[in-house]
Amino acid sequence: MASARVLVVDDDPAIRKIIADRMRAQGHEVELAVDGDAALQAVADFEPGLVLLDMKMPKKDGFEVLEALRRIEYPPDVVMITAHGNIERAVRAIQMGAADFIPKPFEAAHLDHVVSRVLEAAGLRQRVLVLQSQLSDRHTLVRGASKAMKDALALADRAAASNATVLLLGESGTGKEVMARHIHSRSPRADGAFVALNCAMLSGDLLESELFGHEKGAFTGAHKAKPGSIEQAEGGTLFLDEVGELGSGAQAKLLRVLQERQFLRVGGTKVLDADIRIVAATNRDLRKEAEDGSFREDLYYRLNVVSIRLPPLRERPEDLRPLAEHALARFTAELGRAPLNISDEAWTLLLEYPWPGNVRELNNVIERAAVLAPEDRIDVDDLPEELRELETQPDADVSTIRPIPPDDPEIRPYRDAVLEAKRTIIRRALERTGGHQTKAAELLGVRQPYLARLIKNLGVPKS
Repeated sequence: MASARVLVVDDDPAIRKIIADRMRAQGHEVELAVDGDAALQAVADFEPGLVLLDMKMPKKDGFEVLEALRRIEYPPDVVMITAHGNIERAVRAIQMGAADFIPKPFEAAHLDHVVSRVLEAAGLRQRVLVLQSQLSDRHTLVRGASKAMKDALALADRAAASNATVLLLGESGTGKEVMARHIHSRSPRADGAFVALNCAMLSGDLLESELFGHEKGAFTGAHKAKPGSIEQAEGGTLFLDEVGELGSGAQAKLLRVLQERQFLRVGGTKVLDADIRIVAATNRDLRKEAEDGSFREDLYYRLNVVSIRLPPLRERPEDLRPLAEHALARFTAELGRAPLNISDEAWTLLLEYPWPGNVRELNNVIERAAVLAPEDRIDVDDLPEELRELETQPDADVSTIRPIPPDDPEIRPYRDAVLEAKRTIIRRALERTGGHQTKAAELLGVRQPYLARLIKNLGVPKS
């Protein structure tokens, strides 16, 4: 059991000493008070996590102290100490918010048990609060400043008020689940459950069982009935990530859910109702797949009632700084670190990097930096190699890049081959755009300042 601050309040000095000695023996920090007024002052000064409070005292009795403690912002847990025969008063104290009571005379073992149980319950509550806070913060949608993201959010907010099915489109890592939670939180179903299922994580019967549930004996290992994600999301929102990974059988069953709001468990015969709102997401071109028959066309149109495209991070550079700052604040809080700053040099690399992994990659980079930064700021050295690669290659290195030998192109150092390949790709893009760097950057899917840095450090001719 972790140590705690314990305030012992009793007008009997012998009782105070017995309890205090016992609490100190358990490793707790102890403060004493002789009456109700002293108890309230000690709570303000000592900030205990637990108060062992005698019920009958001069000046203010235990009930008055308990009532006063209920009005403070972060009240401690209270265990009432009551004389034998006053059980009715003890019950009243519980109703007023006391965690438990100990009758006099008490045994040391009983005192230890009550204190241990109350402190363990308090610790559990604190852990739940921390996890809830982290979960809420982890899925907070950072609105940013880009027009593309503002347009997507405006559409999402309008769609949220309805029960319409929403299809979220975009590359991996663009924040589709965060957007789905945003829609749920602003919908009439916000008080219901939000259940997320990644359709790419499972396949075949396992996926159908996870989505629709199954009855006992439906397949080998189905020892008891199990509700699926649809039932778990009853009255709320079901988020189907990577919905394009559904097999043909699951597609047909999901279509029935969308059309008739009904389904069967795997191995079941009883028709169940589905009072859910579905938000689906994919990084695939479902329209094209519906046209060529690899995805059910009727299901595609059922899913695509409202479609929202989440732009990749490279298309909304204005949002990178607020996204990075939000991630940094979250990770430093989780790590218990003091707030960190990001150096100007590190910001330069963060802003110029093309972020193929989008917001997910940015979060990973910021978390890594928050873990590794030795001082009170994140510098270039705290960033991963792919961001530092060009920064650590001076212009003088360009002269050492050897061309591919025409007679044996496979025999050359790996680094030289990579650098030469980069030069070739950039040179071809510049040739195609007539040397226009901005157009070449668009063609390559990178930002122009990043391309300019590549051209300089790799020694690529500008025209």
